[in-house]
Amino acid sequence: MYKDDGLTLRERIAARGLGSLSDSELLAVIMGEETATAVADAERLLEAYGGQLAAVCNDEIARLRMTAGLGLRRAERIAAASELGRRVSAQQGEQVQTIESSDDIRRMFAPRLEGLQHEECWAIYLTASNRIVDSRRVSQGGVSGTVVDYRLVVKRALELLVPQIIVVHNHPSGSAQPSAEDDRVTERLREAAALFDIRLLDHIIIARGSHFSYAAQGRL
Repeated sequence: MYKDDGLTLRERIAARGLGSLSDSELLAVIMGEETATAVADAERLLEAYGGQLAAVCNDEIARLRMTAGLGLRRAERIAAASELGRRVSAQQGEQVQTIESSDDIRRMFAPRLEGLQHEECWAIYLTASNRIVDSRRVSQGGVSGTVVDYRLVVKRALELLVPQIIVVHNHPSGSAQPSAEDDRVTERLREAAALFDIRLLDHIIIARGSHFSYAAQGRL
């Protein structure tokens, strides 16, 4: 049985809370074990991901098993705990009703998009006072791109009678820097919306731990 300061992990949780555990100790608890072997396995898992807990939590079950030799049940438990955290964060993000900056969009969509292995693009429809009226996925693609139908994005804005749109998509590669294709999509969508006096307020790219805002960079 693994002990620290004379206490088992569960005794330490009861006495000091989950916040007192190290990352590897917390992973061991999630895996359902509190042995020295489990903690050592969790340490090796973290080392395999460069010590980045977020990288562990964002990976798929199959790769977790291959990377550190975890059993299926252990990998499933880590993935389930990670998914639970993402869903809680997504629900908290959904409570945002008015957009004040690109950080609000990041808080809304990072839990939903950061861990995906494919690209998704979402459109957010806003009133003139930046209140969210609707948000919906407008495309889903592969690892390196997705196709956005500008007509459908603008059509929904016309149906809702809103004057502003924000689009947000993810980069599974991990870099939030826009590509030439991102630039082209942004300009085409801006032009399509402008034909109906609708403003493309921002285009935001989300990657793991970072984001890029066209508006914040003065590129809209």
